[in-house]
Amino acid sequence: MIIEYCPSIGAALSLLRPFLLMLCLMAVPLASRAETVLLMAEKDGCFWCIRWHAEVGPIYPKTDEGRAAPLQRHDLAEPLPDGIKLLSRVRFTPTFILLEDGHEVARIEGYPGDMFFWALVNDMLTGAGVTTGTGG
Repeated sequence: MIIEYCPSIGAALSLLRPFLLMLCLMAVPLASRAETVLLMAEKDGCFWCIRWHAEVGPIYPKTDEGRAAPLQRHDLAEPLPDGIKLLSRVRFTPTFILLEDGHEVARIEGYPGDMFFWALVNDMLTGAGVTTGTGG
């Protein structure tokens, strides 16, 4: 049997199309991605903080790691920004704290030099299930 095109049904379907699309989108939950940030806790005069800023700071935002977990600096002399929950207080500077939606999931205490830093950050991101462009 051949179904003939009916202009009135076609017009009705074109009016219903946005509504049907909206229903379909509501039925399928959208994947939400946690906001991932690398919080760097530091203080004035910290030798290792200065060294990190010289060796890693300029290139960090350009890396896969920096795009996956953008750096947010925090001066220990100031209160923590609203919405950040740490598992324990910061005792050493620098301390790099991986946050997902403001909650600590991992940390690196101290700065062991640039070669070790990249390996530790990759391990931290991988352990937290954060993917980078390198598959880590």
